[in-house]
Amino acid sequence: MALRLVGAVALAAAIAARAWAGGGDEADEVVDVELVLAVDVSLSMSPSELKIQREGYMAALMHERVIAAIRDGLHGKIAVTYFEWAGETSQRLVVPWTRIASLDDAQAFVALLTAIPARSARRTSISSGLIFAESLFEDNGFRGTKRVIDVSGDGPNNQGPRVDTTRDGIVARGIVVNGLPLMTNSGMTTSFDVPDLDRYYAHCVIGGPGSFVIPVTEWSHFPEAIRRKLVLELAGPQPVQSAHLSSRDVRVVRVAATPAQSRAEDYDCLIGERMWQNRLRFWDEN
Repeated sequence: MALRLVGAVALAAAIAARAWAGGGDEADEVVDVELVLAVDVSLSMSPSELKIQREGYMAALMHERVIAAIRDGLHGKIAVTYFEWAGETSQRLVVPWTRIASLDDAQAFVALLTAIPARSARRTSISSGLIFAESLFEDNGFRGTKRVIDVSGDGPNNQGPRVDTTRDGIVARGIVVNGLPLMTNSGMTTSFDVPDLDRYYAHCVIGGPGSFVIPVTEWSHFPEAIRRKLVLELAGPQPVQSAHLSSRDVRVVRVAATPAQSRAEDYDCLIGERMWQNRLRFWDEN
């Protein structure tokens, strides 16, 4: 086991070096999906929730169903990067772009992820996280048939640019945004929580062909939600076998083929900003 871990760490270092050198003279490596994992670490997340979240991603990336979905792709490989976000200026790249084509590759990615503990920060700026995620596609050394931003979060945007208009601009450039709203009603509940965060994500955050939301209402469901989301994102236009999506506890909310702008008009996408302003007004009056 120790030798296997040492080997995984060594492979991780080699992969990281290659990922950082992505913009060299050689042609970009063709993969099935370029996937950005954008993970919320705002202060409303408790330490135990941060741990569950990180471990959920680690387990999902090494899961046999996810590895099988990667291998079933046209090219049999994907490129993944992982960063954590909170407020407008709080984005931290944890694992750079990494090619995953096998379990060994996935273990190397997880070794890098394990080496850096999660770190919380103030406020919630989904929009700034999306902007940062979009920038990661530039000169990354890979060329995917699909580009996806996979964003998780436990509250609405309350800082930075409007999230819906930010989303619209990113989707217009051919990038799909999928969401994992965390609606567990546990941990550090705040006055900025919204009860229908899944609807907020569906109307204001996600977009692009085939985009979807997977709400997480219990932390015990989180690992399965991550696995299901990854399998769906890697499946491409082909239907996913039901055996890959067996859990009854995790539901997938597909977005109808309605323009993102029309969907946003059906929901107050500034609800987080308004809640923050109301709180500031209360402080000023008292």
